[in-house]
Parts: sequence; C-alpha cells; structure tokens
Amino acid sequence: MQIDFPVKGAILAGGEGSRLLPFTKYTHKTLLPVNDKPVIDYALKTMRESGVTDISIVGNKHLGQIKQHVGKGNYGENIHYITEEEALGVGNALQLIRPIVEGSRILLYFSDNITAWNFSQDVERFRQSKESPGCVLLAREVINPSSFGVCEFDEKGNIVDIEEKPISPKSNMAIGGIYLFDESFWIKFDKVISSEKEEFSISKVTRQYVTEGGASIRNLGKDTWIDCGSPSSLLDASILAREGKI
Repeated sequence: MQIDFPVKGAILAGGEGSRLLPFTKYTHKTLLPVNDKPVIDYALKTMRESGVTDISIVGNKHLGQIKQHVGKGNYGENIHYITEEEALGVGNALQLIRPIVEGSRILLYFSDNITAWNFSQDVERFRQSKESPGCVLLAREVINPSSFGVCEFDEKGNIVDIEEKPISPKSNMAIGGIYLFDESFWIKFDKVISSEKEEFSISKVTRQYVTEGGASIRNLGKDTWIDCGSPSSLLDASILAREGKI
C-alpha cells in the first residue's frame, strides 16, 4: 500500500526586520526586491519545486502586503496567513503556526534565506517513509561561522553536534535557515520550551535530531544559499539571481 504522509510548508516571516531599516518601516522585508522579484517569491519557489502545496506564512503588521502579493497562491495551493501581533521570537512564531502543521512533516523556511537547493527528492522520501525520517539540514562553508549554527564533525566526517554562534567554531560549515522535519519536531520543540528560560533557538531542536542520529546534511557549496537579511546581502543575492545561481 502506498504511503502518502502529508508534508506542509511553513514560512516564518515575522519580526521587525530591524537589520533592513529604514526599508522595513513601511514594507515587509520579504517584499524587498532581489533582482527582478521580491524575497518571498524565492521562498515560494522552493516550496513549489519541492511539491509542497499547503503553505503557512507567519508575518508581522505588514502581513497584509504579502497577502496582497501572494493571494491564494497557484492553482491547487492552500495558503494560510497568520499575523504575529508582537515580535516575540522564533519560538512564538512556531507556536502560532503549530495548529496548522502539527501532525505533518514540515518544510520550515526562515524567510531571510534564499537557496537554489531542490527539496523534491527529500520531500518525496518524507511522504513515502513509513518510519519517522528525521530531518534534512542544509549546510555550506562560510567565512564567519561564529554568526551561525555550526556543525561539529567526528574524524569520519559524521555530524555529531550543532553549536549556535560559537566563540570558537569547530568547523566553518554553517546550517542554513531552511529545514525539513519529521513529525517528531514538536516533541523536541516542547523539550526546548519547557527546559529553557533563554530565547528559543532552532539549533536546540536540530541538535536533538543529531544526537538521535536522525539528521541528514546536504552540502550546498558556496553559491546556493544566502541570508538576505541585510542591505549588503540583498545586493549579493541580487547579483546571484542575475547570474542565475539562485
């Protein structure tokens, strides 16, 4: 019997967009242009190429601008819009989206990121896997690993830990802000929420997958993932887009 486990998309586009002020004072950060189209279109492109058609978007007070741009989505898509009334961090944004995606496998996309990676094979594997398939993490070499969640590898090259913004990084392989999680995500999420009084970090969830041996790494190379959350990185992303690399 064919298995068809639902895989839903979640785009986290909340927060104040403070790194992109003054542009984000009146415009949602995901509507700022990268070459010839807004940032949100790249997130939707990743979702669509992966075959995900049920997509939730969490956004701030400018969410209506995204809704006006995206609308009902393409034919056959189901787009949900969730307003984040106050910027209370990633953990709160995930709680807002939880009623829609819990019980499904999730393609989780932090909206500052753009990638050329195609998730279609991994999403199909997640749909067809009877057993919980763990998670898929995107990784690439960076020159400033202390600004990211960074992989630690053993002598055989297997990932053994992820450290968030380490002072002394154990590698220069950073985890990108786009993830594919199985349905056990929320069990791990609740462990972090119940045990931590500090600000929530997604790395505390991914570390649990790593510890359990359930994390798969996709090494992207140098030009297939970029964080476009600052003016300079928006420019860099525009150059990559113009060159057809994202």
